[in-house]
Amino acid sequence: MKHTITPPSVSMKYGQTGASTRMNELGMRTMQERAYQKRGEQYLLIKSPPASGKSRALMFIALDKLRNQGIRQAIIAVPERSIGGSFGNTPLSQNGYSADWHVAPQWNLCNVAGVDDARIAKSKVKAVGAFLQSADEVLVCTHATLRFAVEALGIEAFDARLIAVDEFHHVSSEADNVLGTQLSQFIARDKVHIVAMTGSYFRGDAAPVLSPTDEARFDTVTYTYYEQLNGYEHLKALDMGYFFYSGSYLDSIIKVLDPGKKTIVHIPSVNSRETPKDKLVQADEIMGALGTWSGKDDVTGFDLVTRSDGRVLKIANLVDDDAAKRDRVMTSLKDPAANANRDHVDIILALGMAKEGFDWIWCEHALTVGYRNSLTEIIQIIGRATRDAPGKTRARFTNLIAEPDASEDTVIDAVNDTLKAISASLLMEQVLAPRFTFTPKSDGAKAGCDYGASGYTPDGTNIGFNGGTGQLHVEIKGLVEPESPEARRICNEDLNEVIAAFTQDTRTMARGLFDEEMAPQELTLVRMGKVVRDKYPDLSETDLEAIRQRAVAALNIVQQGRKHSLGDSDDAAATNTAFVDGVRRFAMDVRELDIDLIDSKNPFEAAYALLAKTMDENLLKQVQQAIAARRSTVSAEDARDLAVRAVKFKRERGQSPSMVAADPWEKMLAEGAAAFARHKKAGAYE
Repeated sequence: MKHTITPPSVSMKYGQTGASTRMNELGMRTMQERAYQKRGEQYLLIKSPPASGKSRALMFIALDKLRNQGIRQAIIAVPERSIGGSFGNTPLSQNGYSADWHVAPQWNLCNVAGVDDARIAKSKVKAVGAFLQSADEVLVCTHATLRFAVEALGIEAFDARLIAVDEFHHVSSEADNVLGTQLSQFIARDKVHIVAMTGSYFRGDAAPVLSPTDEARFDTVTYTYYEQLNGYEHLKALDMGYFFYSGSYLDSIIKVLDPGKKTIVHIPSVNSRETPKDKLVQADEIMGALGTWSGKDDVTGFDLVTRSDGRVLKIANLVDDDAAKRDRVMTSLKDPAANANRDHVDIILALGMAKEGFDWIWCEHALTVGYRNSLTEIIQIIGRATRDAPGKTRARFTNLIAEPDASEDTVIDAVNDTLKAISASLLMEQVLAPRFTFTPKSDGAKAGCDYGASGYTPDGTNIGFNGGTGQLHVEIKGLVEPESPEARRICNEDLNEVIAAFTQDTRTMARGLFDEEMAPQELTLVRMGKVVRDKYPDLSETDLEAIRQRAVAALNIVQQGRKHSLGDSDDAAATNTAFVDGVRRFAMDVRELDIDLIDSKNPFEAAYALLAKTMDENLLKQVQQAIAARRSTVSAEDARDLAVRAVKFKRERGQSPSMVAADPWEKMLAEGAAAFARHKKAGAYE
């Protein structure tokens, strides 16, 4: 059976400018230079994609703090031992910097044998204490070791040190997140410097990483996926898509697993509904689908599978729990030969490994079976395929997911996996797109920024594009301006957090995808409005509306930009501008963007069009009918919001919205106003 090329749900193309890997006179790449410019900040948050050089950026910053800012020592914490290698000895002076990065062997606690459980981590606390009393400068340990060390030694023991936390999305402001609580205590004491680094742009599946009060203390360095991928030398396109299967995934995986592509396959999580058999059997059957097993390589421990054409595939099996076998394979993958030689390995089979911090530059395809509850995990998996490498011009992420059960009793629950896959696709599309800056447009004149001064190139309508930073400036009539500094920060930095919360509401997405009678404004005004209120309950109504408008605009303009894009041409002249040109074409079609127009667009329209191409037509109709039939009554909270908008409707049009109106949004307003009266009479608002 041959693999099948399925249409991607997201396809972004980039300019191959080389800016991401180009070094300045100090040996710093673009992101590292940007972070280094803020090296004097006491609290620094670096948001940057995988492979952008966060570990080396930390080295530059830490060395400056140790030499020039009165910091005595630097402690770098990583989530697992395998990532500690990213912070090993590095000869920075070879490329122009004034010093080298050095970690004494006894202070790289990630090299100490043993798993990262409580027993092993506690045994390393003495080592941390000894380091704090020493004259050495750098220690590398796991998050677990740092947690136990802080508990045992106390916050005060770390005064005048730099605490650097890699993969910062593991931290949370929730009370039961020990490391998050400790960081808040460090900030309250205010006697350490903190550098936090993450390749994930949102925590839509968990509590915020930092409380708003603590986050306000941090200066942020943001380097986007767009800047990173647009600045590569070789990789020029990234595709993302989902592929539906029925029965066992083992019968379908070869349809999407191209043995000619360097691939990481993540099999389903244990106990998930996609798991048909024991994980070892799954690995064996995947190899069996690829060819005939021919033994193991004596040196690397890789499985050897012979294809029908005689080619031998080298497969790294990280699914096997045998510690000796897996450590041997992992050691082979970490060998410099893995990145120096494209033919070192062909396919990696994994379950919980080969995600964050795993660097295999040749990976062209990240294939994941089953949905993942964690959006952060999905971002990390996709990041395995977004490394730049010679001859690697295109990369892909595929989510192989079970087709929903067509049974009427279970179809609503079964479709949730599909909705989560679509949610991840929409969110990654936001992450991969250029960043937006939204400003109001006044009557008769542009009200936005000075295009020339900011590097934007205007197009004569609503759009300006800064090719250097990959930012789009969009002017929208009727846009509300945020009032508070916190709201302005959210509008500039956290719109993807809002969009994540919005798209993860499966009820909202189900209505948007499958309910033909739903007015788009129910999503953009009511649902998005509720998401914003729930996330930021202390902000004013003006600030909440400013955030809501920008989140809807970012989501809908990306979807409309894709809809109006230039297509799938590989023309080198078009690759860098296809998405931007799509946004401009949308802007040209409407001539003047206004917030009412944006609110009237269903943000899931493009996703439905793709779903209709990939899902069986009869099943799609069953899902659509089942969801529409279970449309819930208007809640008290939604009714209150709709009643407010019904009053505005009457003020603007001189008449109340009608229950029998042809316009579904007017009809929804009328239903909401009536529901508000019922809820009020029942005492819901007392």
